[in-house]
Amino acid sequence: MIKNGNSPFNKYSLEYDKWFDEHPFAFQSELQAVRCFIPEQRIGVEIGVGTGRFASGLNIPIGIEPSESMASIARSRGIEVLKAFAEELPFDDNSFDYALMVTTLCFVEVPGKALIEVMRILKPGGNFILGIIDRETQLGRIYESRRGEASTDESMKSSNKFYHDAKFYSTEEAIKLVNGTGFVYRQACQTIFSDPDKMTAPDPVHDGYGEGAFVVINSVNSS
Repeated sequence: MIKNGNSPFNKYSLEYDKWFDEHPFAFQSELQAVRCFIPEQRIGVEIGVGTGRFASGLNIPIGIEPSESMASIARSRGIEVLKAFAEELPFDDNSFDYALMVTTLCFVEVPGKALIEVMRILKPGGNFILGIIDRETQLGRIYESRRGEASTDESMKSSNKFYHDAKFYSTEEAIKLVNGTGFVYRQACQTIFSDPDKMTAPDPVHDGYGEGAFVVINSVNSS
C-alpha cells in the first residue's frame, strides 16, 4: 500500500470521505455487492479500511489502514483500526473467518506478498472478498486513461488525485493473481453500470463480471 506519508489519502482524507456522501447510490450499490459474499456471524477484517465506510456498513469491527488521517475517521465510526500495510499484517495465523479488501489492491506495492499475508491470517476455508474497479469496463478505462491527466471536471479531478498512482486490474487479472497465491476462486458479482455522478437510484447487482465497473471476487483459502 502507498507508503508515502504525504500521500493524498493523508492530505485529503475528508475530501475522500465526502465522495461517499456525494455519490450515495454508487456507494449503496457497491455495499450491496460486497454484502453478497460476507459470511453471517463470522469474524472478519477489512484490509485498507480507509475511512470505515464499508466496515461500518457491514459490521466489520476491525481494519488495517496505513494513513493515520483515514484511520482517524474510521475510528470515529467505531472501527478498531491498526496502522499497518497489507504486506505485513499484525495478526496471528488463522485469526479470521474472512478478509475484505475494497479498491485497495490497486495501491498495494507488492500484491503477491499481500495476498500471502491475507491467506496466513485466514482460517482454512476462510473467504477472501476482493472488490476492484474493473479496468476493462467503460468506467474503468476512463479512470485508467486519466490517471495522470489534468481535468476541468471536478469529480474527475478528485478521482485523479487519489488514483494517480493506482494500478488497475481487469477481473481476469485479479482472479489469476488470487488463484496464483493459493486461493480458490468461487464466484463474482458486479454493479455500477451507469455514471456514478448521474445515478438517481442504486444500480442492481448481477452475477459474474464484464459489464459492471465494480466487481467483487469471492475466493476461499485452500490451505
